[in-house]
Amino acid sequence: MKVGIVPINSGTFLDPGELVRLAQLFERLGYESLWTFEHVIIPNRYESKYPYSPTGKLAMDGDTAFVDPLVALSFVAAATQHLRLGTGINILTQANPLYLAKQVSSIDHLSGGRMMLGVGVGWLAEEFAALGVPFDRRGERGDAYLDALRAAWSGEPLDLANDFVTWQGFRMLPRPVQEPGVPLIIGGTSDPAIRRVVARGDGWYIIHKDLDEFADHMARLRAECERQGRDITELELTAYWNHHREGLEGLETYRRAGIDRVLVNLAALRMGPPDEAASRFAEDVLTQIT
Repeated sequence: MKVGIVPINSGTFLDPGELVRLAQLFERLGYESLWTFEHVIIPNRYESKYPYSPTGKLAMDGDTAFVDPLVALSFVAAATQHLRLGTGINILTQANPLYLAKQVSSIDHLSGGRMMLGVGVGWLAEEFAALGVPFDRRGERGDAYLDALRAAWSGEPLDLANDFVTWQGFRMLPRPVQEPGVPLIIGGTSDPAIRRVVARGDGWYIIHKDLDEFADHMARLRAECERQGRDITELELTAYWNHHREGLEGLETYRRAGIDRVLVNLAALRMGPPDEAASRFAEDVLTQIT
């Protein structure tokens, strides 16, 4: 079982020296990956409902500072050797897909093939409005962008034309180090998101409020894999592990379900500051499960 840390682009990690020091510590301790989250801004007031909280609101507000995820991961990549680098998750439908393809391919190239791109279609309509990006048809847009990313990473001459992308007569280089491209980890637990995971994803980024909801998500994924004729073992499954509430019994639930990677939030471990929490968790837990 692989274990990653999320998120590393806010709070203590805003200090550049601390981000480097902690990333290097996590690598020495044996963690497999570091992950970010993405918003560009959080409005002071919003009517959109955050789907992963009973309050419908984010835990942070408009005064919370956070670094762009790709910038944070680039910074970490330059200071580490082995840690994999994941976005958990970037809002695909807010981005220019050609810029995103170039940025992600560049990180993968410079890091020696360590990048994982976690993406979703977004939920915060007010943020889309601030960016001047349509909120409507974001599911269709997301599907088109996923196909476009794979095409860009092929290094072949591009010839795409649909409602969202018109690319003709050029190639995007350098290609990613990883073949056939950077893994696409799809986020979201709605029915359309699960269909997207099975149809277009290399993996799934799973968020859930408890283990019962997690079991329901997994049952829906298995049913969709059967419907589409895809082997579930082709998908790399990444789930958030609330160790403080679930303990090692929770980990066994994830293992039985076929989860490949669990993510922990150091603050949620309630084991002290990030360096102390990471060290204690590595000594008490990580050595038992990796």
